[in-house]
Amino acid sequence: MNATDPARIVLVGAGGMGGAWLRVLSAHPQVQVVGVVDLDLDRARDLARSAGTGAPVARTIPEFDGGADAIVNATVPQAHLEVSVAALERGMAVLCEKPAAPTIAEAIRMAAAAQVHGRLLMVSQSRRYGPGVAAFAEAIRAHQGGSPGLLVSEFFRAPRFGGFRERMRHVLLVDMAIHAFDTARLLTGADPVAVYCDESNQDWSWFDHDASASAIFEFPGSARYLYTGSWIAEGAETSWNARWRSVGAGSTIRWDGEAQVTVHTGAGEGTDEGEAVPVPPAAEGIEGALEVFLSALASGQTPLGEVRENIASLAMVEAAVRSARTRQRVEIADVLTDGLAVALRTEDDEARAAVLAAWSTDDGAPVFGTRTIAGQR
Repeated sequence: MNATDPARIVLVGAGGMGGAWLRVLSAHPQVQVVGVVDLDLDRARDLARSAGTGAPVARTIPEFDGGADAIVNATVPQAHLEVSVAALERGMAVLCEKPAAPTIAEAIRMAAAAQVHGRLLMVSQSRRYGPGVAAFAEAIRAHQGGSPGLLVSEFFRAPRFGGFRERMRHVLLVDMAIHAFDTARLLTGADPVAVYCDESNQDWSWFDHDASASAIFEFPGSARYLYTGSWIAEGAETSWNARWRSVGAGSTIRWDGEAQVTVHTGAGEGTDEGEAVPVPPAAEGIEGALEVFLSALASGQTPLGEVRENIASLAMVEAAVRSARTRQRVEIADVLTDGLAVALRTEDDEARAAVLAAWSTDDGAPVFGTRTIAGQR
């Protein structure tokens, strides 16, 4: 089909996140919603009807008999592997909600399937899109050569979710911190080497398990990323995007997590207001992720967030959790190596297993092959 034709997209998952995605998909002029898939057919029909799409419904991707270029996978993380692989096997590209999968091993298997079938699988890390983060990244490039020596983010919120989140182990790291970790990779243009992480749960917490965490990520050379956050911090809350500071030779750049970016140079005192950086409008959140995905489908270029690139962000989460459990420094390569080993043991498709077997280097650290994705649409 022509690159100028609307992308024919199936929404998979008719829950709350699916509803948000369907509103965005239905409003986009370059998207045609051609189906809604959910194990609960009544829920799928209700969602399709509420959005006025008139799209057919099905319980699973194999049961969907319409033509489509891609799916948006808005199912629960435990279903991401099965749903994404089913779509890839049928020649469809995939835009998958974060996290790519509950484990590194499953994310690696998804990446192998994308390579075998020659289709794009992109993870929607929605908080890496938006005007504020783009302006912050540009200021880091302009004033610090794109390589901050010290990057710091602070995340303090006090949501009362109720339900499963308040029962989860490692809730902050698993459910939220991946956004900040992924943004740190975007801002530094590099992948971390190791992490030390500590978790805690204060006396007043309404969570069953640790809802606060601090982590120090080592990046190549002397660069460091410091994360601190809490789900139980009432008062003076930060943006959902966190509050950021990038320190380089001769300058500090701050971002409030929204639309305020300032550059501070020299040895100014704490009263230094800095120079404001213009923040032009840009698509953000899942709208931003969709724009990047559609552009990649049309151009055939590999986008930020492609699953092999995104695995490093998921590895940061898994390494931080492992460090918090053991109270030891954890090397990211060890997490990736272990994940690849599990993926090899659990993969039952010969073609995908062959790809997994090839994803290793002489020193044992896994690599994930070429990032060239062909034949997207």
